[in-house]
Amino acid sequence: MSTPAPGPLHRETMRVEARHTVPAIAPDWPGFADMPPVLATAIMVGFMEQTCITALRPYLQAGQHTVGTRVDMSHVAATPVGMRITAEVELTSVQGRTLTFRVSCHDDAGLIGEGIHNRAIIDVERFLARVASKQGEAAT
Repeated sequence: MSTPAPGPLHRETMRVEARHTVPAIAPDWPGFADMPPVLATAIMVGFMEQTCITALRPYLQAGQHTVGTRVDMSHVAATPVGMRITAEVELTSVQGRTLTFRVSCHDDAGLIGEGIHNRAIIDVERFLARVASKQGEAAT
């Protein structure tokens, strides 16, 4: 892996659709059903994570991925269906396999969220072996 240097790294844009809204995000959770149809916080956070993942892909070796280990974000403004959102990620720190990002998300009207996101570089085979071991331990 050739780790990227700290600094601005990547930006992605998407249009908010009805399936990204609070009532649509978790139909199994009845508390969300009558909420306003605006961008769900979970979708905003996931979109910022996806932007970090995409930014890192060129730097990873075959068999490596990254997993989220910390999310500390605010969601300060509502975004209606049809509006575009843009996530920007900046790598601020590399400590071994831990990467720290400053992330922000804007819609067409301005800032909607920002914060810090950490990701860890993993070897997928070893990671899945540990998950399988955990499943076996839980079954006993």
